[in-house]
Amino acid sequence: MPKEQVDVSPEMIAFVGDGCIAHDGWPLESLLLAFHDIDGAAPPMVEHVARDQWPHAAEGATLVFVVAEAACRRLYDCVPAPGTVWHLPSELRAMALGIRDCTAPEAARATVRLGRSIDLLCAVLGGIAAAELIPGDAAGALSESDAARVVAARRMIDERWHEKLTLDGIARACGINRAKLTRGFRTMYATSIGDLLTDKRLEGARRLLSITDLPVSAIGYRCGYMNNASFTRAFTRRYGMPPTRARAERIAA
Repeated sequence: MPKEQVDVSPEMIAFVGDGCIAHDGWPLESLLLAFHDIDGAAPPMVEHVARDQWPHAAEGATLVFVVAEAACRRLYDCVPAPGTVWHLPSELRAMALGIRDCTAPEAARATVRLGRSIDLLCAVLGGIAAAELIPGDAAGALSESDAARVVAARRMIDERWHEKLTLDGIARACGINRAKLTRGFRTMYATSIGDLLTDKRLEGARRLLSITDLPVSAIGYRCGYMNNASFTRAFTRRYGMPPTRARAERIAA
């Protein structure tokens, strides 16, 4: 018996219930999001299913979204990597259950599910884009609570990169020890905290050099560097020229 199909829009189809899914009429260049264990004892998950796993994953999930990649880019500039799995927080699990177990009258059920599917898709994509959803497989040996602390560390860097952040300070603020944070961050984000901070600070400095007339030393300080010499060294290593020259070339252009 096939799942119930809800045609949300020309760019999205939702499939609800047990059974297989129809493979015709899908949006071009689609991705498949499968919601697993939303009512079981196992932790609920959402998975961007790799294309070769579509039939198996779709049958094993009671809620499946098929979405055009173009819609994901337009909504949140986010197309998650195939095969990636995220923990589904309780509020998103409740939204998924609200779609599957919709109690609206039969005449209105498809319309209610349509609206709720759009809400859940936006919540999932927004959570992925903002690094708020905790990766499942990517967390490795971390517990879910420690993975959440690593995600909090990433959010702290994204929002406060211009402050005088240190590894020890980030670890303390997020309630995780330094070694576990270092290992978990590299596992989950394929980079180190130091490298990410440097990227954020130098990108911010380059932008300020282009759009403001602030002194170079002030820009370095605003972007988290303790002195102009360290800022100049880091900027030159990254961009092949000191910040004063980068600004001069911007003015000349």
